[in-house]
Amino acid sequence: MMHITHYTEKISADLASPGSSLLKLYPVEGRDQETLPFILVLPGGGYSHLAPHEGEPVARWFNQLGIHAGVLHYQLDPVVPSNLIQDVEDAISWVREAPHPWNVNPKQVGMIGFSAGGHLASIAAVKGTAKPDLLLLGYPVITFAESYTHEGSRQRFLGDHPHPEHIQDFSSDRQVSMNTPPTFMWTTSDDAAVPVENSLLFAGALSKAGIPFELHVFEEGRHGLGLSEENLHCRQWLGCCASWLQHHHFTKRDS
Repeated sequence: MMHITHYTEKISADLASPGSSLLKLYPVEGRDQETLPFILVLPGGGYSHLAPHEGEPVARWFNQLGIHAGVLHYQLDPVVPSNLIQDVEDAISWVREAPHPWNVNPKQVGMIGFSAGGHLASIAAVKGTAKPDLLLLGYPVITFAESYTHEGSRQRFLGDHPHPEHIQDFSSDRQVSMNTPPTFMWTTSDDAAVPVENSLLFAGALSKAGIPFELHVFEEGRHGLGLSEENLHCRQWLGCCASWLQHHHFTKRDS
């Protein structure tokens, strides 16, 4: 079950635990009367924890662009693939359909995921029924095939001895279809934790399916940079992302 709260609200320990899912909302302040886009944020952490720097700081960066945001603290204990995907779909549906004190354009609901959160975002976007209008991925885990996967994420998601059919079913590049949303991706060529081939495989699948996408591969940068405050070269992804969002009418030129 997914719980929903505003970021200013105090929450009980059980709602903040890995055993439940929590959608924490970050609406744009002072623009309640405007109808704005929304982006759902899925932090990474290898399906064992959630990286804080890939959650709230990212949501607040979207706020600066005039985009409402929410961070999904998805359930990690236990990791149940069908439940995780359902939570993502429930969050997207809630944003589109539920009444809020601030207004959301239901046709402008995007989703961003980092690392393992990028796997969850991408697999929900390709397999789910409630799909985002745009998909954004930062150094994502895409494939569960042994050559390029992140072993920790695969083990947590599928177990110690996954069936080949499950590896196929939950490798996002194998599930891309003509219904997959336009996608923005960024990663680094020397990522030692999640090989660049993950993003390349997804880009290839998107290209084959005729899905618009944009991919930025930076030469150097460790895994898990988030907003990349420590790496100015990779921090260019923010400007690239803002331009891409503008191209898709999620932001205005003066944002």
